[in-house]
Amino acid sequence: MLDVRTNTTDELDESALADIRTLMDVAFGERFDDHDWDHTVGGHHVQGFDAGTLIAHASVVPRTLWCGDLPLRAGYVEGVAVHPDRQREGHGTAVMNVIAQLIGHHYELGALSAGDVAQLLYRKLGWVVWAGPSYVQTVSGREATPEEDGYILVLPRPGLELTAPIACEWRPGDVW
Repeated sequence: MLDVRTNTTDELDESALADIRTLMDVAFGERFDDHDWDHTVGGHHVQGFDAGTLIAHASVVPRTLWCGDLPLRAGYVEGVAVHPDRQREGHGTAVMNVIAQLIGHHYELGALSAGDVAQLLYRKLGWVVWAGPSYVQTVSGREATPEEDGYILVLPRPGLELTAPIACEWRPGDVW
């Protein structure tokens, strides 16, 4: 039975944060860098433990996303990982179900970026691919991010036009 715990980054001590970072490094290897880590902290963490060992994690951090010209307070999902030895046992689903609840309570929109394989999990949980073009908001205006089109998913909400342009604020590392 997975022991699921929810904390904000501020509520976690250095040891707990180090355990999360270690899980990210084990799950993603060199594909997870310091920018990815910076994107993972600063919000809520959902951690799944088995016999006291961290085996699953997801976080949701606040971001502003513009859907068309409408700015929305978004819960952006980062740092979703399950220990490689414990994948395909439902642990990713368990932490993502709690993430969806957090988004529903704290944000106007839930969003994430995921590759084709990861999208299978998210789509099963009700996430949908954003059909409109994507952009990043920079100091000089919006810049297209066509390499992200088809990889941004949202938790649908009434009245949301999924074919409108969507934009995120700029940040170091992957903007989406």
